[in-house]
Amino acid sequence: MTSLRQQCLALLRERDPDRKAAGARALDAAGHVDTHEALAEPPGIPGRPDRPELFAKLQFRKQSLHTPEGRAVLIHSLAHIELNAIDLALDICWRFPGMPPAFYADWLRVANEEALHFELLRDHLHGLGHAYGDFPAHTGLWDMAERTKHDLLARLALVPRTLEARGLDASPPVRAKLIGAGDHRAGDILAIILRDEIGHVAIGNHWYRVECARQGLDPVAIYPGLAARYEAPRPRAPFNLEARRAAGFEEAELAALNQPSDGA
Repeated sequence: MTSLRQQCLALLRERDPDRKAAGARALDAAGHVDTHEALAEPPGIPGRPDRPELFAKLQFRKQSLHTPEGRAVLIHSLAHIELNAIDLALDICWRFPGMPPAFYADWLRVANEEALHFELLRDHLHGLGHAYGDFPAHTGLWDMAERTKHDLLARLALVPRTLEARGLDASPPVRAKLIGAGDHRAGDILAIILRDEIGHVAIGNHWYRVECARQGLDPVAIYPGLAARYEAPRPRAPFNLEARRAAGFEEAELAALNQPSDGA
């Protein structure tokens, strides 16, 4: 029988976004966990459709959110982030063997919820007269996955706790702008995403601390070195401190957000 981690790897290589999202939701519902075998990395990770065109850095000409196309560009970028988030959850499941069953169950739940977010945004994008792939997108989230693919501690520190935590800060002002432009459906979707993302970042915080304890490391003290080594972007104010606290960040970590970067 195909193990759960083999199924995660197959889904990660799936090029069709709709099939990938549906598969991630079905995989979580199956509830089967297999943590044992080491898997060789095949080509084609992650699977991507022919569109959108991807760029390392992306600069859009700002468009008004009071136009359908302007909202579509923003909704498309959010859908792309959620598709990448599915891949990140699938990748951490197949790539790192030997973790407790709860580790894989947690990241399958994340993949399931990220898939729901993608589907909600995709469907809303259709309502605006566009489809996923109609606008260019960036590779930033997956770039960090590539850098940390041989280091579970760095992956946990820098993907859920850094890149995805930025979404906790960004979501409320983006939601307010969309609602202000009259797009209340988008506002409802972003409220769901923020609620779930607090849980996802909390999962990252939990397993980061578990891995730090296993290696005998201080989770607060070790973080700046990891951020510098892997060139993680420094979070920018304003910070959603309430959401970050709910996601399990310690007060020392929140205080460090406003300190000089020391090159990190």
